[in-house]
Amino acid sequence: MHVKNGDTVIVISGKDKGKKGKVLKVNPKENKVIVEGINMLTKHMKAQGPGQEGGIISQEGAINASKVMYYCEKDETGVRVGSKFLEDGSKVRVCKKCGEVLDK
Repeated sequence: MHVKNGDTVIVISGKDKGKKGKVLKVNPKENKVIVEGINMLTKHMKAQGPGQEGGIISQEGAINASKVMYYCEKDETGVRVGSKFLEDGSKVRVCKKCGEVLDK
């Protein structure tokens, strides 16, 4: 997948188009990601015990990974992600626009 946990991404299509957020969870099997503050869903929760109360909570829903792009702080826009090998043989992700190494 082109995004990992902790990456900042921008949504490129759908109801939340143009919003930025941090990737909380990645599911490569289903090609879905959960992004902080994006695709908010309401859930009705029942009280689970005597000390806990129920109610309506809002939580992030999964969206397709093809609807997000990595957000490059240097370019201040969504960019495509490529990969390249360093001199020591390690493989890293790079920004296709500015060439900056994304994996530190």
